Amino acid sequence: CCPMCRPGTRVKTDCIEFKSISCQKCPETTYMDLPNGLKRCYPCSTCDSGAGLKEKLGCERTANTVCEPIEGFFCTDLKSGGCAAAQKHRSCEPGQFISKMGTASTDTECSECSSGSFSDGTMLSCQLHTQCEKENLQLIKAGTASTDAECGEKSSNTTGIVIGVLVFFLVAATIGGVFLWKYHKNTKPSEMNKYKLKY
Repeated sequence: CCPMCRPGTRVKTDCIEFKSISCQKCPETTYMDLPNGLKRCYPCSTCDSGAGLKEKLGCERTANTVCEPIEGFFCTDLKSGGCAAAQKHRSCEPGQFISKMGTASTDTECSECSSGSFSDGTMLSCQLHTQCEKENLQLIKAGTASTDAECGEKSSNTTGIVIGVLVFFLVAATIGGVFLWKYHKNTKPSEMNKYKLKY
């Protein structure tokens, strides 16, 4: 029975009746992690950043490359202490908050906002809608599950006041004009009185 080559090596020449097996080191970018009788080492894996993976441990003659998820991804296929496939963390929708942050091994968890609160989907908790009245402001637009209430300065009803003042002065001027006209009319000597005074 022929002996095996150690991890990190491969068979160079097979054993024959009076000659033992001959082994040699695995070439660069290849590995062998077990005792073996193979003539070729395995090619090292690469961590595909486009698939959400990055290198955790580089390839050695005795061990394959170990990959892990990049930030914002989680592992969906654990293999030999590393990750063979990853998926992007779920994004919460507007009206939801992040109830549990995603990790390298778990996806993000989302929950719905309760009534009277909102989140744009990136928050760790829902925020209560701004109470415009409590801040002595006027409600411009009511809040939704994904947006806050919009507040503005209270209008002082300036237009109504200006119109009221103008109407008051117009009525006062009209009444004053009528009284003035009557006063002048009553104080003017009539044509008859002028005639009588002459004679």
